[in-house]
Amino acid sequence: MWAVDMGHSWKLLRRILYVAIMMTLWFIYTTKKQEKWWLPKQLINHQNSHTKGRLEAPRATWEGEDALNCTAVLQGDPGSLKKARWLAQNRDYRRKVKLTDEYYINATQDCRNFRLTRGYATWAFQEEVDFPLSYSIVTHHKVQNFERLLRAVYAPQNVYCVHVDAKAKASVASAVARIASCFPNVFLVSRPVAVLYAGWTRVQADINCMADLLNVSTAWRYFINLCGQDFPLKTNLETVRRLRALEGANDMNSVHIPEHKNWRVASVWATVNGRFQSTGKAKAPAPVGLPLMAGSAYFVACRGYVHSVLTDSRVQELIEWCKDIYSPDEVLWATVQRMPGIPGSRSANAKLDVLPKDAVVRLVLWVDTFECHGHFVREVCVFGVADLPWVVGHHHLFANKFDVDSDSVAVYCLEEYLREKRLAEMASEGKTSVPIPL
Repeated sequence: MWAVDMGHSWKLLRRILYVAIMMTLWFIYTTKKQEKWWLPKQLINHQNSHTKGRLEAPRATWEGEDALNCTAVLQGDPGSLKKARWLAQNRDYRRKVKLTDEYYINATQDCRNFRLTRGYATWAFQEEVDFPLSYSIVTHHKVQNFERLLRAVYAPQNVYCVHVDAKAKASVASAVARIASCFPNVFLVSRPVAVLYAGWTRVQADINCMADLLNVSTAWRYFINLCGQDFPLKTNLETVRRLRALEGANDMNSVHIPEHKNWRVASVWATVNGRFQSTGKAKAPAPVGLPLMAGSAYFVACRGYVHSVLTDSRVQELIEWCKDIYSPDEVLWATVQRMPGIPGSRSANAKLDVLPKDAVVRLVLWVDTFECHGHFVREVCVFGVADLPWVVGHHHLFANKFDVDSDSVAVYCLEEYLREKRLAEMASEGKTSVPIPL
């Protein structure tokens, strides 16, 4: 009798254990994997992906009740922002939308298909055709970031010089080179350099692109320099109209160097063991005969300014002097901007300095100035999707920084934002559009 009871007990225990195991597995499946269930398929596929060796065309819209409303996100709707932030951090989503260096190397084997499926512009309005722009884009990693930036600013009448850091991984250099080879107006800089943070080579990268851009085209009106983690806030037509309104003037941050930054130009700096360090040796006075100015490394300049940087003897002397100071890119351009006779420049005696908030080119959120919903790198906010309502509320042409590895949704919603603005331009300006074949 006792043996029979023990048998029943073991059967009951096995059943309890079985139910417990099944319930545990079900709990894990529904809580850990439900993110995958509820990811909108259209959202996962909003970028192209390889399907049996071919490229899948991008989806124009998100469908279904789970689709994210980017318009509501940019307007600051709490529910949409919550969904967007959750999605941006979803590991399964991030894995599915990531495009590798190898993806770009393979996808660009068929350039026509690459341009088509990635959605590059193939036409422009007459107003844009009559006012072509030039770009320098400096990059060293994150090919997907670079490619989405290029796609967002691309127009057939513009010209683009791409500088890939000489220290970049071989796969990065190869992928960017392959992307550039698919466009007649995108090219790699003829003289790449190894860029060192806060050192002269960051300036040299832009100067090398400036020289190439002057040589390859006589048509462009303005020069804009970018890095691979910038992203536009305006369409090409909006940018053209902003720059046309400058009437030949440059647009850049230019202020007298604050006292707390005088250390940058007070001593000689040099590269020591791969790092830029002060030697302690006093720096000789600048040769230009006017106060040194401080400003952003990023700016908008007319063609004449770029030509002067390469040919004006005063600028050449200043360039030589700047090669051993800290962050020369934040001194050179702003000081040249105040030199008499430089095309598009401001008077050295101008009463009003041009502050970063007043310049049109680039929006940056520095630490301790406003809340950042992403994360900081070198005291600069890498924007998250929850920062977009703040970002698009500004007048700037570009914003920095974005990182598709940490928040792809932020970039996607900006892409949708620009797409909607372009569609609105087509509706209102469509009669004057001029097809430009690649």
